Amino acid sequence: MKPFHFKQFSVQQSAKVFRVGTDGVLLGASASVQNAGNILEIGTGTGLISLMVAQRNPEATITAIEINEEAAAIAAENFKSSPFYNRLKVLRQDFKSYNVKEKFDLIISNPPYFEINPSEKDILARQQTELSFGDLISNASQILSESGMFSVIIPFDAGNDFEKKCRQESLFLVRKTTVFGIKNAAPKRLILEFGFENKKITETEFVIEKSPRSYTDDYLDLTQDFHVFGK
Repeated sequence: MKPFHFKQFSVQQSAKVFRVGTDGVLLGASASVQNAGNILEIGTGTGLISLMVAQRNPEATITAIEINEEAAAIAAENFKSSPFYNRLKVLRQDFKSYNVKEKFDLIISNPPYFEINPSEKDILARQQTELSFGDLISNASQILSESGMFSVIIPFDAGNDFEKKCRQESLFLVRKTTVFGIKNAAPKRLILEFGFENKKITETEFVIEKSPRSYTDDYLDLTQDFHVFGK
């Protein structure tokens, strides 16, 4: 497959690995990275989100976990060829057995979820066969720093269950963005951020396209430092 080119880095892809998509771009461009010195991405795939986070926060070091051997190898190559290579590392690792003493200021993930998938392509990345939401949340809560943020993008319909599981681990919703694929359509995704402090929730809405293949100004503004195209 052809690489996907961004302004400061390129992402090599494979037909066998979950590819660059809007979900990853949205999370990578919007997650709260400002005060995060030590960042963990769970399920990095090609490494897209970690690369975006490294670009946005030049002081951060990022560890990316990936269970799939081919995906981990591709992410490693993408990291090596980027301007941020010295702040990025990938581990081929099952997050369920990831045991570290260090704490992370930001844990970020575009996690697996159930989706009708007749081709069975990307089965590890897109179904909860390897990592359930419960495992993801429970393990993340153990290695998140006291003032850290847990940032995810998930299907809209999974929101209530995900929030409930987070509360059970003393993770409280801090920011909620409802994502619409196109203007006047049903909501598609949620970008959620959680922390250990129970405080007022910031809620916003975000529309990706104003019409088919025509991006909104909000999307173009959010991704202007990454996408080669623009207004």
